[in-house]
Amino acid sequence: ERSALLESVTFQKDLGSYAVKTARMARLVRWMADQLAPNVVDAAAAEIAATLAKTDLTTELVKEFTELQGIVGGLYARTQGHTEAVANAIYDHYKPLSVEDSVPRTKEGALVAIADKADSIAGMFALGLIPSGSKDPFALRRAANGIIKIIHQHRLPYSLAQLMAEATNGYGDQLRPNAASSEQIQSFFRERLEFYLRDTLGHAYDVVNAVLAAKSPDDVNDAVARTEAVSVARASADFDAISLSFKRIKNILRQAAEKGIAPAATFDAASLREAEERTLAEQTLTITEKVRDAQQRRAYAIALTAIATIRPALDLFFDKVMVMVEDANLRAQRLALLSAIIGEFSTIADFSEIVVAGTGSDRQVASPKP
Repeated sequence: ERSALLESVTFQKDLGSYAVKTARMARLVRWMADQLAPNVVDAAAAEIAATLAKTDLTTELVKEFTELQGIVGGLYARTQGHTEAVANAIYDHYKPLSVEDSVPRTKEGALVAIADKADSIAGMFALGLIPSGSKDPFALRRAANGIIKIIHQHRLPYSLAQLMAEATNGYGDQLRPNAASSEQIQSFFRERLEFYLRDTLGHAYDVVNAVLAAKSPDDVNDAVARTEAVSVARASADFDAISLSFKRIKNILRQAAEKGIAPAATFDAASLREAEERTLAEQTLTITEKVRDAQQRRAYAIALTAIATIRPALDLFFDKVMVMVEDANLRAQRLALLSAIIGEFSTIADFSEIVVAGTGSDRQVASPKP
């Protein structure tokens, strides 16, 4: 009965009432439930919870004590005969309310909470109401922090890009978001994931930079797994040496590009002359197979251990081989070899981002805003 009253409660003047917001939330919950394996979540309960999640905004109790929103709704739902899955999802759907707060207890609550937050972010960004500096009147940073924390702690398989695209689609013709707003949302979530990895999980800033530089940070659980693996691997004796070698490789490739010198379009190991470069090419091929296999299983610790084994061959290569020689074909092949090493072994983390003690690049970097 109270759901109809939401039509007169404004969510945001350009985004409509809470009645249409809960309809969008229910739609997004259905989509999220479809992405999960069977029996992981009670999809029907989650959809009912999304539909009823905001009805307590119409009660006198919540009007008097606004901090009880959601809590009151969950208690009323239980009292009026809804299942525990529905009641708990409504009760928890504002969580987490801060960086320290816990996430919703159930998968149903997790889906409703994500739907609520994603809907708000999609709508506000489409209107250009984007957090700037210390200004965040709609608490969108907190909403994005919550989405990331929920996805991680509940081990949900959602792509951030797909999730936000689906949330935006929920507005239909009401909004006309452009490519710029999509890019802004992507950049916004990258910053939020950086904050989560550094300030919430406590990983070093350069490890986080290395992980986020390797690939688009769209998969929260994958980014966390890679960060944890790199944090552990960093303690090994070979890690600093590998990082320095990768910095050197990137510098060589950058300087060559600045001079208009490109790697060979097709790498031909038979064109290499020196024993050290042939050995490096052979080991690169062998290690690549191991790394790809480990990455497919998200066994990142195993992949990083395999990558570290290339250190002796890389050291010998740089000791014995000159890359930028006069012979254009040989130079192009050597550049192609280095390019292949960077391409194959920087998919877990961009090791050139790792700060090595004594190189003069150790510095403190300000954390993103909470």
